Amino acid sequence: MKAKIDKVLEIWHKHFEDVAHQYSEFEPSDIEYFVGCMLYNHFAFSKRLDNLQTMDLSYDFLLSCGEEYDTIQAIIQEIKFESEEESLKFLLSFIEESRMKYSSHELYLLNRLDKHLQTLSDIYDGVIDVSPVDFKNPLYR
Repeated sequence: MKAKIDKVLEIWHKHFEDVAHQYSEFEPSDIEYFVGCMLYNHFAFSKRLDNLQTMDLSYDFLLSCGEEYDTIQAIIQEIKFESEEESLKFLLSFIEESRMKYSSHELYLLNRLDKHLQTLSDIYDGVIDVSPVDFKNPLYR
């Protein structure tokens, strides 16, 4: 599985080396963040929070990632584990390794994803009991 992720990172880091492919406020760590989001969406964790059923990829990133997106999506679809816990462990490990590659000012998005994944880990471990969130406007009930 790690080889597949390394291939994905190689493709997109090479793609984004070209400044013409970069969007405003692009950080190289964005690549790892968005790969993490794609993995999160692919794994579709059953215990995820209601308001985080998917992790949205930014419009700027999607516009800039080029034809490589389809190749990368296909690689990510090949990544499978026996259980959601194994998938989560893999994703947490990927984010931790990614965080070690960058300086603190480049970690905003990765830290956000890591915090959410740590919460998800606590849910799977039974540390946190999740109750559904009601997003309806109370004035219209």
